Amino acid sequence: MNIPTKITLSRIVMVIAMLIALFVLHFIPNLNVPVYGGDLKINLVYILMAVVFFLAALTDKIDGDLARKWNQVTDLGKFLDPVADKLLVNSMLVYLCVPHFVEDTMTIPLTCVIVMILRDLIVDAMRFVAAKKGVVMAANAFGKAKTVLQMVALPIVMLNGWPFSYFDMGWGMWRIGLILVYLATLVSFISGVIYVVQNWKVVAPEKKHD
Repeated sequence: MNIPTKITLSRIVMVIAMLIALFVLHFIPNLNVPVYGGDLKINLVYILMAVVFFLAALTDKIDGDLARKWNQVTDLGKFLDPVADKLLVNSMLVYLCVPHFVEDTMTIPLTCVIVMILRDLIVDAMRFVAAKKGVVMAANAFGKAKTVLQMVALPIVMLNGWPFSYFDMGWGMWRIGLILVYLATLVSFISGVIYVVQNWKVVAPEKKHD
């Protein structure tokens, strides 16, 4: 197993560690800590989760760059990389949409979570069919932008909008973190539509000629 694949596996381990932290959170009293210079409070476990999430997201770029640079792209790496990405993002999307037992913690609208996860399921299904036919579905700019927005928005939600909460200016729920979530949802939807339109011929049933 080469180094890029090991880095990918480390991302999966980080996701498992975050899920364990969420489980432990159920049995720990409220660990909200005040943020210096404001009334905002952030749960200590969420702070650790945000750090781990950032490191895991960073490995997503590192493993791909190293695999291409060292010419170590393998079938195992191709399989594990998207699995690690989906575990990282979708597990946090699902968890962060649930009304939390942690008081005054930001949540993600369920509609946004459904749109983003459905988009991934549809695109992955199309890629599977395309791969069986020997067709490679190229990534589009909206898909890459979606990933970047998700990787930025989720840690901000975990940190209850910090540091942008200082500039909230009484917007209520329209905080920067949620705005980024809505943008990620919109871009995710657009990228999904583009994938379907551009590659529909690959998955569409073949017409039978008499």
